[in-house]
Amino acid sequence: MDSTAIKSGAAPASPVPPAAEPMPSLKQDGASMPYRILQFCASLRITVVLFALSFILVFYGTWAQKEESNWTVVSEYFRTDVVWIRLRVLFFFFADIPPNLAIPYPSGWLLGGMLLVNLLAAHAIRFQVSWKRSGILLIHAGIILMMLGELVAGLFAIEGRMPIVEGYAADYVEHDRQTELAITTRVDANKDEEVIVPGSKLMEGQSIQTDYLPFGVEVLKYMINAEFFPARPDLANFATTGIGLKQVAAARGETVGVDAEQRIEFAAAYVALTRRDNGAPLGAYLVSSYHTFLNYKPDQIEVDGKEYALRLRPKRSFRDYTVFLKKLTHDVYPGTKKPKDFRSAVRLTDTKNGDDLQVDIYMNHPLRYRGETFYQASLHHMTTGTVLQVVRNPGWQMPYWSCGIVTIGLLIHFGIMLVKFVSSRSALTPVHAGIGGSGMGVRTPQGQKPRLPRGGSHA
Repeated sequence: MDSTAIKSGAAPASPVPPAAEPMPSLKQDGASMPYRILQFCASLRITVVLFALSFILVFYGTWAQKEESNWTVVSEYFRTDVVWIRLRVLFFFFADIPPNLAIPYPSGWLLGGMLLVNLLAAHAIRFQVSWKRSGILLIHAGIILMMLGELVAGLFAIEGRMPIVEGYAADYVEHDRQTELAITTRVDANKDEEVIVPGSKLMEGQSIQTDYLPFGVEVLKYMINAEFFPARPDLANFATTGIGLKQVAAARGETVGVDAEQRIEFAAAYVALTRRDNGAPLGAYLVSSYHTFLNYKPDQIEVDGKEYALRLRPKRSFRDYTVFLKKLTHDVYPGTKKPKDFRSAVRLTDTKNGDDLQVDIYMNHPLRYRGETFYQASLHHMTTGTVLQVVRNPGWQMPYWSCGIVTIGLLIHFGIMLVKFVSSRSALTPVHAGIGGSGMGVRTPQGQKPRLPRGGSHA
């Protein structure tokens, strides 16, 4: 009787893929102190901790918009090194905690810089140029480019507006999120001189002295956002002359990020003027961007035969070219307020470069000139005119390149993994070979015959 005998013994080792080669390192034994520092910076534990801190920052930055504006949160939480998170934000406004109680926390730029160092250190420790790692390298390169793009935008991007009355020209851009105190005197019929006090100097108790003015300026009170009431005896009023005798400014909280109606904010300040030569008081004035917005006649003061006008206005940055508004077209569909044709016919004159451009600016058709883009934004609030949005961002292409590089890196990486997986599966094919009538099957490499274990025989 035929039978099959299989000699007992150790089971044969199943075929396994060769072990992956270890990652090369700069130095294995006896590492120097700089290398140990680099190795510490490349730690995966630090990566996890930094990501967790970043998630917490975004979480509380979102909560902070319940009592702060969007741009204030961006500036305080993400575009600085350290943020002081208020305890009332930390505890989700459940308790009536004073707003001056806060704890320090690493902000966006600090966390982003540390993540960048961590990523570069990891590549320095484990750097290996090969096709298998090309996808990972591209993914990380795209992430680095995106982080640098945010840094460039935070440091150098400009966003403002250029209001132009029809038939007139403008040569400056207004920045709504910043203010300045402008003290203007007329030199002749065609020329004015201005002394500008930045909004960062307008702090309560601050005294401003300059040789360009015969008087000093003391800030009695500054309000980043204010509302205005008719003057009444029961309302506290710092002003002793000018428009402040008719209206009173009271501080109001910022328009918070969660507010559905994003209202315009108007800054205001009470300033006292004093002669520099003898210290004689010249009066206390109310200045505000609200009165500038409504084109009120500014308060004026005469000193030594010269008149000086006081204005608190959005910060202006001047250009060495002019934009003249020839015609504004604002047609709507009958019976609606939906714009049918909303455009500004402008003439840009740049005597320095010899440019004279005549362009129509309308929806999806901006004017690009010397690194700045002019969009049609809105109508002038006081008269027939236009408001152009002016944007400048030297790194505007970096997010697009970053997304493209990361996408290519992901496709390459997953493509390599897919090819490797398919190859490993196709290398093993099922072979149905009965052993001892048990019906068990063995898998053998493709192209080879099934072999009995060593020591087996057929009777």
